[in-house]
Amino acid sequence: MIFTILHILLAAFGLGFLIFIHEFGHFWVARRQGMTVEAFSIGFGDPLFAWERNGVKWQIGWLPFGGYVRIAGMEKKGALEPHQIPDGFFGKKPLSRIKVALAGPIVNIAFAFFAFCALWFLGGRQKPFSEFTHLIGSVDPTSAAYHADIRPGDVITNLNHKPFGSFQDLLYAAILDETPPVLGGEKVDYLAQTKSPFTFQFTYDKDANVMDRAGIVMGSVRPAGYVLYKPYADGTANPIPADSPMAKSGIANGDRILWADGAVIFSKQQLIETVNEPKALLTLSRGGKTLLARIPRLKVADLRLTPLQKEELGDWQHAAQLAGKLSDLFFIPYNLTASCIVENPLSYLNEETIEQEHMATSRAPLESPLQVGDQILAVDGIAVTSSAEMLRLLQTRHIQIIVKHEGTLQKISSKEADKAFIGDIDWNDLEALIQSIGTPNGVKERGNLRLLNPVAPKPLDAFELPKELSEKRANEIAAEKKVIEEMKDPEAKKMALRDLEESQKRVLLGIVLLDREVTYNPSPFVLFGNVFKETWRTLVSLFTGNLSPKWLSGPVGIVQVMQHSWGVGIKEALFWLGMISLNLGILNLLPIPVLDGGHICFSLWESVTGKPISAKTMEKLIIPFVILLIAFFIYLTYHDLARLFTRFF
Repeated sequence: MIFTILHILLAAFGLGFLIFIHEFGHFWVARRQGMTVEAFSIGFGDPLFAWERNGVKWQIGWLPFGGYVRIAGMEKKGALEPHQIPDGFFGKKPLSRIKVALAGPIVNIAFAFFAFCALWFLGGRQKPFSEFTHLIGSVDPTSAAYHADIRPGDVITNLNHKPFGSFQDLLYAAILDETPPVLGGEKVDYLAQTKSPFTFQFTYDKDANVMDRAGIVMGSVRPAGYVLYKPYADGTANPIPADSPMAKSGIANGDRILWADGAVIFSKQQLIETVNEPKALLTLSRGGKTLLARIPRLKVADLRLTPLQKEELGDWQHAAQLAGKLSDLFFIPYNLTASCIVENPLSYLNEETIEQEHMATSRAPLESPLQVGDQILAVDGIAVTSSAEMLRLLQTRHIQIIVKHEGTLQKISSKEADKAFIGDIDWNDLEALIQSIGTPNGVKERGNLRLLNPVAPKPLDAFELPKELSEKRANEIAAEKKVIEEMKDPEAKKMALRDLEESQKRVLLGIVLLDREVTYNPSPFVLFGNVFKETWRTLVSLFTGNLSPKWLSGPVGIVQVMQHSWGVGIKEALFWLGMISLNLGILNLLPIPVLDGGHICFSLWESVTGKPISAKTMEKLIIPFVILLIAFFIYLTYHDLARLFTRFF
């Protein structure tokens, strides 16, 4: 709590500092242009503190979001026009006024570049690998991307026919661009070491809002990430609870989960999906060769069985000493002999209650159907000799996991991150470990790869959770439901609700797995250019109507971001100070009467016409925009607070 309050105070101070240097830029240049400065205020409203020095009234207003420098002649006095007031703002030449108006934004822009230079000099920021990877970490099985044969591990090389930077670029494209994003890249089979190109365009309704577009795009394909068991970033321990399924797996600090139950793992999300897939990993003998296969693990009630087949399964249930109804037990969609030899496939009802048989899945050779005569040797890596024993083992899912010991993680650049992610894996060693699963002479270790003990995941309600954690989870689910209900796109809403429902039924490994941090340290010019480009794209999208203002952050949102950045570290705070400062400078240059850009336009107009603008004309131009600006700030603050309350309540 103490640190949270401290970070909020630091955030407010940082925002106040940016306003101060902006106004001080105006103040400093105005004095050098011979203008009389009457007041310098940080914040608006009645002053909380005020003092006078060298003829200038200095004050801090009770409303801290903003500030101003009041120069003589900026407000009409009596019958005099602004340009008639000696040493006033409008009494000086247009060029002098342009210099004063430009000073504030230029100081903010200069500070942003200085902050980015300091960040570069300090070695950059430590950021999650997933923020910079070009590798796909998971693909929603119901998405168009999945049906286009895109899978985890595939590489994105271009976005909208331009070089792909990161998944943040994809998010911006979904939010800000008029047309759905187009991805280009390579489909990769790492074990077979083959590649093939792909092109894919997302689709969504043209009237879909920002959340819907972002949900469809980022919900379809997610970035890759390390799946590491290691201490937390601050160095604190990451213990495995005693009731965790992973407690006796043999996993050690520094281990990265590389393969699980038939799939090379490219992200924590993919691991969750793999663990929760209703599949059994079978080791089988076919034509003198030992193979692995992932086969649907189904309720007997969903299998289309003859009376004789049901009777035989009932005999195996009795032999395996399994209690309960036969229909509630799990089995595979194949008819077997008593000694686990495949006789023929069985049809079954899928999730849509459509009758089907087990079919091959694209780009998943382990999921090919079994063949007549196949001899099943093991279930989930555990040897079996009879179908009764197999029936018993199928009732409890066991996951086979292969880890790579990373050891002490060295610092790597974000530019080299993808290469490090896949470049130091010995795929031959991995293939050898995989093929030995469930065999009499199974290999447990090869190079820096190791097969863990079988793990039986369990649902969340089987864990002992503290009361406060249970309450927090319930609040998070309620908040997420509220957000989903506000979605306009029916397809995005359906997808989000399905994901939420499935997340509550998922089984867990009971371990905290973390991404690897990489060093992100582009040159100050690159970082400055990236932030400028993002700001410009956002402004264009606002004015073209592609982006609703309600998705922007107002003063409260900015303080939240700054508070979070201070919690991460001084480098993160320095980046956000620079980013906000650059945004402040750019926004103030917009040709809007109430902003610095508006005053520049007034001065340019006077330079062209040779006539000063009257006070009455300026009032007619400025006052409506003042009202609009105040209303805009209230609007942004309302949505900031709405998001804040949705998050916590």
